[in-house]
Amino acid sequence: MSYINPFYSEKFESRHNAPDQKQIAEMLKVVKAKSVDEVIDQTVPANIRLKKPLNLPAAQSEFEFLNNFKKTISKNKIYKSYIGTGYYNCITPGVILRNILENPGWYTAYTPYQAEIAQGRMEALINYQTMVIDLTGMQIANASLLDEATAAAEAMHLLYASRKANKKDANTLFVDENTFPQVIDLLKTRSEPIGVKLEIGSLSKLDLTNPDLFAVYLQNPDNNGEVKDYTNLIASAHEKEVFVVMGTDLMSLVLVKSPGEMGADVVVGNSQRFGVPMGFGGPHAAFFATKDEFKRQIPGRIIGISIDASGNPGYRMALQTREQHIRREKATSNICTAQVLLSVMASMYAVYHGPEGLKKIAGRIHGLAQVLESGLTKLGIKQVNASYFDTLKLAVADNQAIKQKAEAAGLNFKYFSDNHIGISLDETTTLKSLQTILSVFVED
Repeated sequence: MSYINPFYSEKFESRHNAPDQKQIAEMLKVVKAKSVDEVIDQTVPANIRLKKPLNLPAAQSEFEFLNNFKKTISKNKIYKSYIGTGYYNCITPGVILRNILENPGWYTAYTPYQAEIAQGRMEALINYQTMVIDLTGMQIANASLLDEATAAAEAMHLLYASRKANKKDANTLFVDENTFPQVIDLLKTRSEPIGVKLEIGSLSKLDLTNPDLFAVYLQNPDNNGEVKDYTNLIASAHEKEVFVVMGTDLMSLVLVKSPGEMGADVVVGNSQRFGVPMGFGGPHAAFFATKDEFKRQIPGRIIGISIDASGNPGYRMALQTREQHIRREKATSNICTAQVLLSVMASMYAVYHGPEGLKKIAGRIHGLAQVLESGLTKLGIKQVNASYFDTLKLAVADNQAIKQKAEAAGLNFKYFSDNHIGISLDETTTLKSLQTILSVFVED
């Protein structure tokens, strides 16, 4: 057999479909077929098959594809993002990058059904749950969900299923209009099939006496970046047997009053800024925390500590409400997936920095926001948020003119429809970054 062939190119599929021609012939003999095409003819209905080949260019080798792909992605312009809205630049510690994100022992791991061989991973998830509980001020937290919007929809499901006796026919969820837009969009999608009516509007128009109202959704810090204390509102809601969900930001909770202290029933959000790269929008791990009374309805799974046969402490999946484990009619959630790798990264980020380190990072971010506000005020720019953590909302004469200058400087701000601009700072922001931002607002 000659191996001399100048036209040879390694085929990608040969790395994944192992059988050679001899092995294929043996398998065809077993199924009594003359060719693979005949097997397909016998198994795939003709009416769902294409009548002609796909109109695709010739296949490339993996080496050729990667080289061409690099040329394509090099056309992207990577601007510095100050958009915020749940997504922030962050610093991934090298030890976490090398040993978790780039480690196949972590990134290929699946659901830890066999507790005895997944103790390390479940300990990391216990850390994640504990971190979320500590920061949100709630009693229990799960081992993560897909993203913040999904977690918000799951909170809606949970509270709709947990309505009080005199609210059993209530079907209205009031959503603050200053909630993140991606959360509102998914709540619209997920509310309709279960018969929940969404009322999206200003909190000034919230009527807690509405007999059809079963829950309120708040964002804090909100889409404008403003931070508020909702203690009194939540207490008033509870007097009317109305639940309250709060979407929040983990880094802000290092410094500000927790949702648990305010009395929230469910707390959700994105743990991305705890060391997980933005990744052009995802994936990121959501957190979901609530009160102990809702533990039987909480979506996803909870990792707990038990005692093994030898009397030693061991970690296990203590609570799962996922429908593939129980009867579908008894399922409390349609979410079957967590973001374990990314929640592990977030938990290890908290372990790496520790409580004091997190306070210093959060304090620095807020301090930089104050410095930026001071600089903008000197330029005659009004900042409208009464209280904030990392986000300034600016009133300007023409936000599109600012947008043009910002993009020329490689900066992405958040642009509102009413000539306002949002600027969210993060862990990667420096004093030099602030100088670049301020230069955009200097009149020519």
